[in-house]
Amino acid sequence: MGCAAFARRRMLPAMKAHPLVQVAAVASRDAAKAAETARRFDCRPVVGYEALLADDTVQAVYVPLPAALHVPWVEAALAAGKHVLAEKPLTTDPARTRALFAQARARGLVLRENVIFVHHSRHAAVRRLVEEGAIGELRTLHATFTIPQLPDDDIRYRPELGGGSLHDVGIYPVRAAVHLLREELEVRGAVLEHRAGRRVDTAGAALLRSRGGVMAHLAFGMEHAYRSRYELTGSTGRILVDRAFTPPADYAPQIVIESSSGTRTCSLPPEDQIASALSAFVSAVESGSPAPEDCLAQADLLAQIHRVAGREG
Repeated sequence: MGCAAFARRRMLPAMKAHPLVQVAAVASRDAAKAAETARRFDCRPVVGYEALLADDTVQAVYVPLPAALHVPWVEAALAAGKHVLAEKPLTTDPARTRALFAQARARGLVLRENVIFVHHSRHAAVRRLVEEGAIGELRTLHATFTIPQLPDDDIRYRPELGGGSLHDVGIYPVRAAVHLLREELEVRGAVLEHRAGRRVDTAGAALLRSRGGVMAHLAFGMEHAYRSRYELTGSTGRILVDRAFTPPADYAPQIVIESSSGTRTCSLPPEDQIASALSAFVSAVESGSPAPEDCLAQADLLAQIHRVAGREG
C-alpha cells in the first residue's frame, strides 16, 4: 500500500525472494508509479488504496505510508479483513496503538509493527550471554542510533506526517532497551533538540531506569555521522554490539565480550533480518499469535520521552 522508497529498496525485494510470500499487487495514488513498481516486482498495479483493499485475493497488506496516515489505512485494512504489517511507528499515540491491536484481535487478524532488527538472532544471543552471567550482574545499557542529514524535502522533516527523530530513529534504541532489559522501564529524563530551520526534533537523548535498577542511556539523531550500536555493562564485564540495527544481509555480525580475563569475540553467520521479520509475520498469520507486548511498551516509552522532553525543554 504505497510505493515508499524503503518498500521498493528493501521490503519488496525481500518479499519477492521469500518462499512463503507472494507479492500480489502494489497500490499507489499515482498510476505511473504503481505500474513501474509492479513491473519491477512482477505483480499487478492498482490505482488507489481503496481498490487494493477491495481485492479479495489479497490476504495481507504492507503499509509503508507516513506515520500520520497509519491509523486510517490500518483501520481500513482490518475492516476489509486483511492482516497488516505496518511500518514503524505503528502510530505516535499509545492509545491509538492499543485501539488498532484491539480491532485486529476482535476480527481475528494479525497486526504487526515492522521493527525489523529485533528479529535478528544476534540479539537473542546477547540476551543469552547476559542470562548466563557473561558480564556479571547487569548495570547499564548504552544504545545509539544516528543517521546523516536527509534531503530537505524528506517526509521525516514534516510534522504533519509524523516526522521527527524520536519516532524515526529514536525508536531503535528505545526498542533495544525494551528488547534487551525485559523489565518495565520508566523515563527519568529526556531532551529533544530542534535545529534551526527544522519543524521537527532532529536529535534527542533519554535516560531510562528499569524496575530492577538497570539504567539505559539512549541517544539518537538524523543529522549526524552514522552510528548504530549498543553496549551492555555488568558488574564484571561488558558486551559490545556494533552495526546493531540495520546490518546488511551479507554482514557477518560479531558480539564482543570484555571481562577481567580478557576480550573474546563471538562471530555469527550473515543473516537477512528482513527475511527473518517476514517469516515472523507469516508465522503469526498462520498461528494467529497475539501481538507482542514489546510494541505497546515501546509506544508508552516514546510518548513518555516526548512528554518529559517537552516539560524539561
